[in-house]
Amino acid sequence: MSESAALRAPLVELREVSRIYGEGEARVAALRGIDLSIAAGDFLAMMGPSGSGKSTCMNILGCLDKPSSGRHFFQGVDVGALSQDERALVRRTSIGFVFQGFNLLARTSALENVELPLIYRGLRAQTRRERALSALAAVGLADRAHHAPNELSGGQQQRVAIARAIAAEPRVLFADEPTGNLDTARSHELMQLLATLNREHGLTIVMVTHELDMAEYARHTIHFRDGLIEAVAPA
Repeated sequence: MSESAALRAPLVELREVSRIYGEGEARVAALRGIDLSIAAGDFLAMMGPSGSGKSTCMNILGCLDKPSSGRHFFQGVDVGALSQDERALVRRTSIGFVFQGFNLLARTSALENVELPLIYRGLRAQTRRERALSALAAVGLADRAHHAPNELSGGQQQRVAIARAIAAEPRVLFADEPTGNLDTARSHELMQLLATLNREHGLTIVMVTHELDMAEYARHTIHFRDGLIEAVAPA
């Protein structure tokens, strides 16, 4: 592939991807042959009713699951052909996750929570500390670095979770219902933060949400229904 072609290639791509769970009468087609292309720097919201396939799609995109058929490419690599350990390496080095639950360690500070994934990457203590402090500053919590989770509001805890995800400098951030545990005001504050990270830092974001007003912060919205992509539109 030429350099110019590589620059035009999507960051993440699904080609005719299906995901089947169970057998016989218990067989469920969570995804039914979808195609999806995500460009570097995009901010994508995935919506749809329960059981529509949006969460299954995110799990495959984030290398947490594999297609039953079809192909999944990440940065041009056929992820489906990788071993379990190789997919884990992709997740650790190139992907960040934020979930509805904050999943912070209760007895450690915000700074130590953010440093945790960097330990698994084998970074030196000083480098970990610098990256973690920079990530906390990026989410507006530089002055809360030494606070424990129980000393932070729900919105602040989710910001720590985002800082933890971006400290490892991922190519893409996957956010699964990131505002699900927040009130309306904190939800909009969080979405403004994600939009800023996307716009000013070029962070690619893929978010699952059931809230239309949250999806409006994204650049594009994908609507799922019955395991298929029903529509793709600007948010």
